[in-house]
Amino acid sequence: MHCIFTFEKEKRMKGILLVNLGSPDSPQPKDVKKYLGEFLMDERVIDLSLLARTLLVKGIILNTRPKQSAKAYQKIWWDEGSPLIVLSERLQEKVQEKVEYPVALAMRYGSMTIKKGLQELVDKGCTEIKTVPLYPQFAMATTETIDVKVDELVAKHFPQVKITQTPAFYKRQDYIDALSASIREVLKELDYEHILFSYHGVPERHIRKSDITNGNCKMNGKCCFKKGSEQHEFCYRHQCEITTVNVAKKLGLKNGTYSTTFQSRLGFDPWLKPYTDRTIERMGKAGTKKMAIVTPAFVSDCLETLEEIAMEGEEIFYEVGGKEFTVIPCLNEREDFAQVLTNMIEEWAKPSETVSV
Repeated sequence: MHCIFTFEKEKRMKGILLVNLGSPDSPQPKDVKKYLGEFLMDERVIDLSLLARTLLVKGIILNTRPKQSAKAYQKIWWDEGSPLIVLSERLQEKVQEKVEYPVALAMRYGSMTIKKGLQELVDKGCTEIKTVPLYPQFAMATTETIDVKVDELVAKHFPQVKITQTPAFYKRQDYIDALSASIREVLKELDYEHILFSYHGVPERHIRKSDITNGNCKMNGKCCFKKGSEQHEFCYRHQCEITTVNVAKKLGLKNGTYSTTFQSRLGFDPWLKPYTDRTIERMGKAGTKKMAIVTPAFVSDCLETLEEIAMEGEEIFYEVGGKEFTVIPCLNEREDFAQVLTNMIEEWAKPSETVSV
């Protein structure tokens, strides 16, 4: 006799850890300095030798930048705290309402550590944990540093825990739908001439270091669109370009009315181009009067979107003759984005399985 039995797994054994970038504990220089020190000393953020990185970060940057960055944080700080933290917590709550598994939140840098997040889930009985970096596109300085940190912590403190990593989700249709919907809601009320898709920049060498084909990446913009290339799995530039292409197609944007740029460069090494600030300036000088800008590398509004784009970018645009500068919010705690994460979770953590006996 051939029987089919369905066994429901113990849901308490599975858990989800959402991980975002992080934030200082306050917008005061001492807290900003502490946060920047941890962030910039990460070898996947500033990928120099330990000696060179230490001299640069502790010898130069931390002696000059914290006061400047603190002023920027003070401009965007909310009564509830850091916008990135508050918005991430709201998103966590939305996802938790949708799934039956414990959902914890952690930050790669700052006091909301990944170790605390893992411990929270372990204390609830979780032995299988899916980590979800809140970055649609893979980058060495974002997704990879989270995955590596999780592996280190599990090996040292949680050897009984099985970890499942989450790959970049930039081309998931439900993500593209949610991102497109967030943009459409703003554009339908807007008379705009051009929309910039501004992604966080990375040094060009990061793209080469992430090239698993050891040299196929030509950094000329052409290989990003070559179909079937295995290097695309870890190519940040490709994933940004394809995000723009897929959203533009979904929204029916006409060629010439949108473009991809990169923001937030640091130092003098070549970073991904074109640069957002220079593009805003160039287009304003060329006569563009009405510009919209969206930042798809960020799922939560933060310093880079609220201050660098919404304030500094707007100032640049108006100074060169622009008239209307519209910043489209990140996905934040949108219901459709919470559903994207829920779908990813449910695809991993099936509540039951069928066993043939």
